[in-house]
Amino acid sequence: MTNSPLADRLRPQTLDDIAGQHHLLDKDKPLRRIIESGSIPNMVFYGPSGVGKTTLATMIAKKTNRTLRKLNGTTATTADIRSIVDELSGFSGINGILLYLDEIQYFNKKQQQTLLEFIENGSITLIASTTENPYFYVYSAILSRSTVFEFKALEKADVEKAVRRAFAFLEKESGEEISVSDKAVEHIAYACGGDVRKAVNAVELSFIASGASGGKREIDYETVTALTQKSAVKYDREGDEHYDLLSAFQKSMRGSDPDAAVHYLARILAADDLPSACRRLMVCACEDVGLANPQIIPIVKAAVDAAMMVGLPEARIPLADAVILVAMSPKSNSAYEAIGKAMADVQSGKGGGFPRQLQNKHYDGEDAKVKGQNYLYPHNYPDHWVEQQYLPDSLAGTVYYEPGKNKTEQAYAEYWKKIKKIK
Repeated sequence: MTNSPLADRLRPQTLDDIAGQHHLLDKDKPLRRIIESGSIPNMVFYGPSGVGKTTLATMIAKKTNRTLRKLNGTTATTADIRSIVDELSGFSGINGILLYLDEIQYFNKKQQQTLLEFIENGSITLIASTTENPYFYVYSAILSRSTVFEFKALEKADVEKAVRRAFAFLEKESGEEISVSDKAVEHIAYACGGDVRKAVNAVELSFIASGASGGKREIDYETVTALTQKSAVKYDREGDEHYDLLSAFQKSMRGSDPDAAVHYLARILAADDLPSACRRLMVCACEDVGLANPQIIPIVKAAVDAAMMVGLPEARIPLADAVILVAMSPKSNSAYEAIGKAMADVQSGKGGGFPRQLQNKHYDGEDAKVKGQNYLYPHNYPDHWVEQQYLPDSLAGTVYYEPGKNKTEQAYAEYWKKIKKIK
């Protein structure tokens, strides 16, 4: 075997060899049609690592007979760009240059401006890639001259296919018979988290770590799990995947799906992100369960406190209790909606001042139309309630809170209808 990584030795040679990305590269899909036409626009490839962005850019350069040059936004300088531009007048620039710029979000404005002139006149075709949302992280001048294509993490079946192909390649390359169970293949496919490069690297590590005997090499499940135990669950806490995971976690609790909620909790905790799990859990208890089960808030707070006290891995136990409780509780966002409406009024400047009877003073100015505070103390009246105005004059009669359609809030609403004699 050579010293180059298996992922490089195994790079696909045709569009059909690329794992996944069916929405882009299947027959009659837009990106495939563009590539096969040979007329390549400037493009931005957006998606997670290890899903074929670099491989596809390399393939496009070969298919269109263009010189491929690669830069990485984390290390490239303006001088590197100018060096590529200088090639345009030489032999390598005859058919044009395709520049693959990885991690474009790290290119500053000046560096991107250096590219613009040559992108616009077609001398350089830019394929930029990023793991971040380009509409947030890439300058508009580049975006306005490019077409964005989103790459997706691969489905387990696509990764399994790539894993089996990698083992077959190693078997042929080494001349050894490789025995690997379906269970081991499935674990690698799952543990890579949709990253084919990571899966292929795991195949190579498993091969190296397994001894050969009599021209045969057995890849056992224990070796595979030891090498891939956390590879799927690490994520950039500032990246899109982090927020997607937290969003899925809260939406699963809100949607009353305890199985999905526990699954996403497990992924968050496997990445050692205990604070994010606790914060989203508390928010969901208050926002999505709220007044439908008001006792859930102190219960969840106690579970969060316990989790923070014991730390991982034991923290998973009180958090699982709380997550399942939140998912299975009746739901109400009535308080969330009420404070949202009130905040909107405050931010728009509505509702200044106070009714006289609520003010913390016991004297009246000369301009007061009605003398005396005239505050009515509710506890002096039957049922500890008396009608009086509490909202500012400009908002009198405004309704922010609408009781949720659940047993608890409806019971409160019926009680106050009776006391206030509302029909």
